[in-house]
Amino acid sequence: MTATTQEATPKTTPLYDSHVAAGAKIVDFAGWAMPIHYGSQLKEHEIVRNDAGMFDVSHMCVIDITGADAKDWLRTLIANDVEKLGFEGKALYSGMLTPEGTVIDDLIVYLTYYGYRMVVNAGTADKDIAWMLKQAEGRDVVLTVRRELAMIAVQGPNAIEKACKVLHEDWEATVKGLKVFQGFPFGSVEEGWFIARTGYTGEDGLEIMLPADEAPLFWKALIGVGVAPIGLGARDTLRLEAGMNLYGHDMDETISPLQAGMGWTIAWEPADRNFIGRAALEAERAAGVKMKQVGLVLEGRGVLREGLKVVVEGVGEGVITSGTFSPTLKHSVAIARIPAGTGASAQVDLRGTLTDVRVVKMPFVRNGKKVFE
Repeated sequence: MTATTQEATPKTTPLYDSHVAAGAKIVDFAGWAMPIHYGSQLKEHEIVRNDAGMFDVSHMCVIDITGADAKDWLRTLIANDVEKLGFEGKALYSGMLTPEGTVIDDLIVYLTYYGYRMVVNAGTADKDIAWMLKQAEGRDVVLTVRRELAMIAVQGPNAIEKACKVLHEDWEATVKGLKVFQGFPFGSVEEGWFIARTGYTGEDGLEIMLPADEAPLFWKALIGVGVAPIGLGARDTLRLEAGMNLYGHDMDETISPLQAGMGWTIAWEPADRNFIGRAALEAERAAGVKMKQVGLVLEGRGVLREGLKVVVEGVGEGVITSGTFSPTLKHSVAIARIPAGTGASAQVDLRGTLTDVRVVKMPFVRNGKKVFE
């Protein structure tokens, strides 16, 4: 095998031509050519908070999991427990951890009538699949990567109502009846349609998986009923306002979920479920978790950015892991990892000046409204 120094051409989703035709600014995101905005990131953000917008998330990786050992295998593979999935369609969010108790990826798992469906991040998909295959050796577990599917997230207070105008009329009652964090195949698995009441914006909405060759027409139909295309720029400010982690920024293989606001995703009971990373997390918890994830609010001038140092007098230092100007709140907010002993205030090093910030519990915004004190 010969090595080459030539950079790989970014992969494209089935909707790439639709983005280009709409005048999107295209950037390389995790090896994929994706729209960052269609003209105004700020306007796109506000559309999702107030009406309905849609995101091409076809770069994310869908994996169907079947086999006699699938359930028991998943109970050791991830930190949350699929035993909790008490009815068909129910989903959970979890970290997949290293034996050292750090985060390989964060993901969603759905219980389906045929087994399980997992959705993992685009930039980690190859390493995730390699890790899962290694852990599945000698087990009756079959992983089917569904790269023939596209995925469109329709988000906002009017998202479900508008999406139902272009979905099959026989599906409407079921779609509107979906509970939050629930998703079903519509039609056969082979037909490819799967609709879930999930998202990454802090708004209500749907994530719709569908055959790649049907995606451009469906995208066009959604535009026809007033759903606006939204780029990854607004997706980032929306998720940050909602206090949602972004892999590779707020957590990665150097960070424990206990230090990344993911403690709630760890199912400690039953005590004999020996999931990968459990021993390391128990040791960390017993010793006292040294860092915690918080929200930071800067109500004055300036913008909190990833990588800026956070100083807590008499306690120690931390770092901003994600930061932005909040279009909803009209000031800057950030997700930070700081010493566990921090109280309600801290300082951020903004261009050499220590600037006071408030330490708050996230999210910052939910359903378009400020939610912190």
